[in-house]
Amino acid sequence: MATPETQSATREHQYQFMLDSEKYGDSRFGLMSGQVWRDDPRRLAFVLARYKFVAKMLCGKKSALEIGCADAFGTRLVRQEVPAVTATDFDPLFIENARASSDPAWPLEFAVHDMVAAPFAIKHESAYALDVIEHIPAQDEKKFLLHICQSLLPNGVVILGCPSIHSQAYASPPSKEGHVNCKDGPGLRELMTCFFQNVFIFSMNDEVVHTGFTPMAHYLLAIGVGQK
Repeated sequence: MATPETQSATREHQYQFMLDSEKYGDSRFGLMSGQVWRDDPRRLAFVLARYKFVAKMLCGKKSALEIGCADAFGTRLVRQEVPAVTATDFDPLFIENARASSDPAWPLEFAVHDMVAAPFAIKHESAYALDVIEHIPAQDEKKFLLHICQSLLPNGVVILGCPSIHSQAYASPPSKEGHVNCKDGPGLRELMTCFFQNVFIFSMNDEVVHTGFTPMAHYLLAIGVGQK
C-alpha cells in the first residue's frame, strides 16, 4: 500500500500541482517563529494577526519600513499588500536569520539598523514596529519615534503595536525581562500625539482587533497620521 512518502500522485487531482512544482516544497520558520511554533503554537496565530492588521491598514502604500523585524516571519503578510518592504532590526543575528529563511517569491529588503541611534537612510511611505516600543527605555522613546518620522516621506503613516501594561501579570519571564516600557492606552496615545495630528488606538485580545476598553486589552495598536 502506498504511503504519503511513496505516492507520486494525490488522490484528488486539484492538489497535484503541489507535488509537480519544487517551489511548493518545505518552507522554513525563522529563529523566533520556530521557537514560538514549538513552545506555544497558538501565539503564532496572534502574532500573524497583528501583521495582517498592519498589512490591511497599509494597503495602497508603495513602501513600508519595518522596525524590529526579528526573523521577519510575519513580514510576508505586509509584503502581500505593499510592493516594497524593508525589514530592519538592530540585531545582526536576526537579520542574518531572516535572510536565510526568506523566499525569493516574496522579495524583501533587509538591513541592520538601530532606530534609536538614527533615522533610516531611505524614506518610505509608511513604517511599523510591532513589539518594539516596550523594549525601548522610556528616556529614548521620543528619539525612537522622531527617527521613525524622519524616515518617512511626507504624509507617511506609522503603526506601533505593543503589549498592554495590564497584560504583564501574565507575561512569560523572558518577556518580562525585555519589557521595560509597556504602556496603557492613554500612554500610547500620549506618545503618538507628540508627533501626529491624528492618532487611532485599537485594542487586541488574542487574534481579535477591536475598539474596546483598553484596560482589558492584552495588546494595543496605534496608528499615527499627519505628522506635526
